[in-house]
Amino acid sequence: MNPADRRTHWRDLVERRLPEAVRPDWPVRLDHCFARILLDNACGGPWRDHTRPPAYATMPLGQLEIAIALGEAVLAGRADLALLNRRSLAWRGKIAAAPVPEALRDGDLTLRRWRPEDTAPFAALNADPAVMAHFPRPRTEAESAAEAGLCDRRFVADGFGPWALEHAGRFIGFAGPMRILRPLPFPGGDRPGTTVELAWRLAREAWGHGFATRAARLALADLAGRCRIRSVVAFTAVGNDRSRAVMERLGLRPAGTFPHPAVPEGPLRVHVLYRLDCADREEAA
Repeated sequence: MNPADRRTHWRDLVERRLPEAVRPDWPVRLDHCFARILLDNACGGPWRDHTRPPAYATMPLGQLEIAIALGEAVLAGRADLALLNRRSLAWRGKIAAAPVPEALRDGDLTLRRWRPEDTAPFAALNADPAVMAHFPRPRTEAESAAEAGLCDRRFVADGFGPWALEHAGRFIGFAGPMRILRPLPFPGGDRPGTTVELAWRLAREAWGHGFATRAARLALADLAGRCRIRSVVAFTAVGNDRSRAVMERLGLRPAGTFPHPAVPEGPLRVHVLYRLDCADREEAA
């Protein structure tokens, strides 16, 4: 479909199809409420902070596609509208956000909430071709700033997220869990909001010291103990041997491959999937 057709699809979805399909367990029934929930989750925060109204006409098509996919998943019973609504309300300050520790520590390594001063070193990390070798392209400064904000807002919505990593007083990257909101083509990935991904990205000078493994292990322990979430996935481009080695050290097990829909056709599109569940973690401990 062309952009105009997709925007028409969006309006039909929130103005007709979702209100007509209202179920007793859904927390909302009005078209503007459906739009709020889906747009907030597509933006990673209150949508008016990211685009001007009317959102269907001004929002970048890629973000609108995420909102459409979430709405279609709700209609199909593959996404929890109540969970998506709680995330939206937490961002808007309508419900209390879950308490989150200020930091997690493992010796000289600290996992903490994001700070404004992390923006510059995060942008430098994301502009490094070596760090971004298994991504479609490096990030711009604006994209890095937006990603940092989204990382921290995940803590407000879910009580967990990708922690900023600090070593010897310096920001070196991030590591931690995040809900997958974009439908992905692997078992469980078609249920946006349900599956939790474990991810990390470190500055080049922090490679080779075991920081990614240590940080991910600490984040997993917090996720299981505090948040009671004990199953995660991780994935990367098939050729990313460095990240795959970290996944295997953490006890994650290969679970096939899939074409990542956000990656253009080419050598990076096929991703390898790893999984860790309760039994795996107990074996790995």
